[in-house]
Parts: sequence; structure tokens; C-alpha cells
Amino acid sequence: MLTDERRPVVLVHGWRSHPGIWNHLAPALQDAGLHCWKFDHTAIHESGTEAIALALQEFIHKRRKETSYSGPVDIVCHSMGTCIARYLLEVIDGSDREEEIRFLVGIGPPNRGSAMAEAFNDPKLGPEVIRRLAGIFVPHGYDPGEDLIVQEFRPGSRVTSALSRAGTRDDIVYRFILGANLTRTPTFFPAFGGMTLEFAPGGGWRTTYAGDGIVPHSDSYLPGADVDILPADSGNLARHPERYCHIMLPRNPEVVARVRDCLTASAAPGVRTPPRS
Repeated sequence: MLTDERRPVVLVHGWRSHPGIWNHLAPALQDAGLHCWKFDHTAIHESGTEAIALALQEFIHKRRKETSYSGPVDIVCHSMGTCIARYLLEVIDGSDREEEIRFLVGIGPPNRGSAMAEAFNDPKLGPEVIRRLAGIFVPHGYDPGEDLIVQEFRPGSRVTSALSRAGTRDDIVYRFILGANLTRTPTFFPAFGGMTLEFAPGGGWRTTYAGDGIVPHSDSYLPGADVDILPADSGNLARHPERYCHIMLPRNPEVVARVRDCLTASAAPGVRTPPRS
């Protein structure tokens, strides 16, 4: 039986990813006294956001029953996994609030919709973006038109509109951890010369160093959420710039330490915790 002292942490991987991305974070959390529940949605990644969110809900309920745990849980997500969790908590469970969640930590999340998903579908820009990312972030021969999740994460889609309408929950603390190319190092993410595509204010596209190569900071921000931009010491980019790009963030030692400290320190006296509804 689990107790609040062994509070579970649900780990949710991202788009076209797998639970193996947590092979650095999970041991660190377990060493800190937290119990990890790894949600695997690789087998249903083509089913769409709502189906995966419902599967996440079923997974949490099943693990609660198996462990006889009825207290609050934390959720840590990478990339699109953050929006899967948010869809469950804010859209599906937004009114009932039956899911007792203390912290939602998102690593490189496209909270406002994905500029990259939109770029994939751009008739002029898309083919070049896909060519650069083939074998790195998308498979060779990738067709975004056949990818339901990518279509659902385009800004203004049914899913992103539902999240925007629902808004965040005041009984959950949101914290997002973002990578940034503070030193403008090309090897940070070579596919785009160390930069990240984002929407330009007047329309069209531009590139920025305020992103992780895949998700610009402008995609991640949500009102009221706490945000950590890493590295804290830009010298880390000189040593290992690639560790701060989107793909590597979940295994980045500084990210691992930040997540661990966030989830453990937040239970200490005097540290802000979400209000009870």
C-alpha cells in the first residue's frame, strides 16, 4: 500500500516517443522516495488526443486500485504528453474534478498548439522542414496529413480550442521546464542551426533562440504557470548543447534534478501547494 509519503508520479511520454525516455528521471525520483507509474501510449498513438487522455485516466484508476492509493498524485510529461494530461484534467475532468492531481510538470510542452505541427502542413515550408527532421524527429517519408495527433495539435484545431476554452485548474500547480539556446550555439539543434521555428507576430514564420529546436517558448506559456528556462548556467551549453534540445530534455541531468527538486521540495513546510477544491 502506498502512502502520501510515497506519492506516485505519473510519467507521460510524448508524440512518437516511448516510456524509455524516463530511464534517467524515474530512478532519480525513486531514489528521492517517489513511486513512478509509467503510462505507455505507444500502441494507441494513432487514436487521437481524447482516446489517449481517456486511456491515461483508466491507467491512473487501475494503478490506484492495484496499490490501494487514494491520495493526490503528480504528473510529469514530455512534449505533447503534457497536452494529453491537460485534456484529461481540464476538458474531460474539468467540471467534476474527480482526478486529484497536485502538480502537473511539463517538459517542453506545446500548450498553445504546435507551431511545428502547423509548419509540417505548410505547403511551401512543410516539405523542407520534414526533410530536415527526417530520421531525427519524424520517419523518412512522413506524411503529416495521415497523422491525427499532428492535425489535432495545430493551433485552432478542435483539441487546442477545447483546451483554450477550458483553461487551467486552480486546484493544480502547473510548472513547465523549457530549454533555450542562450549562447546561440548551432550544435544545440543542428537541423535548424540551433534555432526554433515559431509564428511571426504579423503572420508567417520566423526563427528564434527562445526554444528547444522543436517547441518555441511562445507555444509553451500559459497564464499563471511557473516556468523554468534551462540551462541556469549558460556554460552548460558549451559542454553539452545537445542535451537542451527538445528530444534530449527528459534525459538531461539538469532537467532531472529540477523535476526531482520541484516534486520533493513542494511537500516541505512553507512551500506553496495547490488549494483543495
